[in-house]
Amino acid sequence: MTRDLQNHLLFETATEVCNRVGGIYSVLKSKAPVTVAQYKDRYHLLGPLNKNTYQSEIEEIDWEDNSQFPNELLPIQSALHSMKERGVYFVYGRWLIEGSPRVILFDFDSVRHFLNEWKSDLWSLVGIPSPENDSETNDAILLGYTVAWFLGELAHLDTQHAIIAHFHEWLAGVALPLCRKRRIDVVTIFTTHATLLGRYLCAAGDVDFYNNLVNFDVDQEAGKRGIYHRYCIERAAAHTADVFTTVSHITAIEAEHLLKRKPDGILPNGLNVVKFQAVHEFQNLHALKKEKINDFVRGHFHGCFDFDLDNTLYFFIAGRYEYKNKGADMFIESLARLNYRLKMAGSKKTVVAFIIMPAKTNSFTVEALKGQAVVKALENTVSEVTKNIGNRIFDHAMRFPHNGTTTELPTDLNELLKPSDQVLLKKRVLGLRRQPNELPPIVTHNMVDDSTDPILNKIRHVQLFNASSDRVKVIFHPEFLNANNPIMGLDYDEFVRGTHLGVFPSYYEPWGYTPAECTVMGVPSITTNLSGFGAYMEDLIEANQAKDYGIYIVDRRFKNPDESVEQLVDYMEEFTKKTRRQRINQRNRTERLSDLLDWRRMGLEYVKARQLALRRGYPDLFKELVGEELNDDNMDALSGGKKVKIARPLSVPGSPRDSRANSVSAVFMTPGDLGTLQEANTADDYFNLSVNGRDDDDDNDDDDDDEDGPHSKYVGA
Repeated sequence: MTRDLQNHLLFETATEVCNRVGGIYSVLKSKAPVTVAQYKDRYHLLGPLNKNTYQSEIEEIDWEDNSQFPNELLPIQSALHSMKERGVYFVYGRWLIEGSPRVILFDFDSVRHFLNEWKSDLWSLVGIPSPENDSETNDAILLGYTVAWFLGELAHLDTQHAIIAHFHEWLAGVALPLCRKRRIDVVTIFTTHATLLGRYLCAAGDVDFYNNLVNFDVDQEAGKRGIYHRYCIERAAAHTADVFTTVSHITAIEAEHLLKRKPDGILPNGLNVVKFQAVHEFQNLHALKKEKINDFVRGHFHGCFDFDLDNTLYFFIAGRYEYKNKGADMFIESLARLNYRLKMAGSKKTVVAFIIMPAKTNSFTVEALKGQAVVKALENTVSEVTKNIGNRIFDHAMRFPHNGTTTELPTDLNELLKPSDQVLLKKRVLGLRRQPNELPPIVTHNMVDDSTDPILNKIRHVQLFNASSDRVKVIFHPEFLNANNPIMGLDYDEFVRGTHLGVFPSYYEPWGYTPAECTVMGVPSITTNLSGFGAYMEDLIEANQAKDYGIYIVDRRFKNPDESVEQLVDYMEEFTKKTRRQRINQRNRTERLSDLLDWRRMGLEYVKARQLALRRGYPDLFKELVGEELNDDNMDALSGGKKVKIARPLSVPGSPRDSRANSVSAVFMTPGDLGTLQEANTADDYFNLSVNGRDDDDDNDDDDDDEDGPHSKYVGA
């Protein structure tokens, strides 16, 4: 059958379509604008109907109205009609996000009576067992069979278009072996964002995971943890997809050993950079948001406020409360060692380290609320007294030289600061005092499991109690931030902008949105070579040069734990020694990397995956379309792209000269500059842009320690 490969239809399936649960929701939502820009209405998302939340997520469309479908999409309407006649209920509409992609959400309750029949079929067809009471697996089976049903109907009705079906995670993976066994005429892509077995093995915290990947008996390990049936679904999905992908190189290694198939390529997670971009304002935003954090710190440390905020740095870690996987244990240990080093060196620098990880709490502590209240009261009183003093100076000046006023300005302090004002100010100042030997708290909430909480116990173990002699102070905020927070009224992205360094020493992190978000907001970060983001940057930037761009990568793969901690401490100590000018320049360089994380670039990897799926599904038609035989071993082989690493930044800012006016596709720029790559991209991939020029006439971005640095001849983006 001849199908149109160029104008193919794309269906993306996940359990988090219009259903906020975890990271895949963010991936699909942020990627939607670039996908819709390419496919228009030929792009649909498929998922389960969450009856509690869907009405706030989508705008329903009357799918039975023919005018809602272009002629080429009428087979989709016909497939939905066919399913409705069989009793399948669904909601059709547009997701209320940027790009407004079309979505089909299937109601599991309308097909639940098929569950036992489908379970039996899954066992007889592909040998996958399914226990009786695993609701998550039951829902995965319902989603898989319903989506396969829809795709089968559509492939039968639409004989014009090629159809690509892309599935995210094992929960959406049941449809993949069904499409293969039923010979449904679609090409398929499966993306695992993290393997099931990897999550379970690393969560235990007692396994040297990456150094033992080749040794695991995967069937036994899955069986011991009661997830063998889920593992079977995930492995079957990986093996029956036309194209198998993961989100990072480190996850690809994991998948190859645990799922027994080498991924065909990497689909890294991007960001909608426009949402975060502040262009030339991001330095000003840093100052504004830092001042709000300063207000919180004044309240938290009231009565013990003996350090200079102008000489204080804000570090933070944030994410799900996975104590070992997210590296919270390593972060706290390294803070204790940094504290010791700073004290021994007699440093005047203070580091306030925030731990933002949601845990079970009862409420804010009285001390946390009181601290903010007494400082606010002092601030209001000072403002009121200051206003009164201003009024008195004004009145005095207006009376001169009449009514016995002999001087242009008041000379008597008591005339300006009345006794009542002095009493009120003294009350406010005395209200800041703490009890003898009382230290500022290390946590802002009353914890449900205070005595057993791993983070609190680690802080107690290393004795970081916010003593006056400590150069490193710790604040554990066990709740996600939002602007309605009564003690620190900042949204998360505002908080990040006000900090100086994000620290994410993760052990198991398939991608890592937190350091990526830091990067696009111009905040330097520390990550590891075991996180997808860290491995991606390590692959992208020349060896040992990433920290010049504000990306510090700790080696947790080839070093022992103590060596990794020492490396992390070295990085943090190095950062504390930077001058303010050096930190500003580093933030400029960090922010320049943001385009490399934008979906307009990352989306190109998805394009490669779809092309590879079409090449494997329709080799003859694909060859006819492109005019040559292409290697389909993997995504990179198909595209023929060659990556060029980013070199060390020069001591000059980017001064790009775009020669498109002369109809030349090359982009001329200063080595190290990445600022206008999005605008200049005329190639299939940023790494293919040629860079043939340099411009050294501007040195406004000089970094103190870069002035005599080596100059690279050229750089790829």
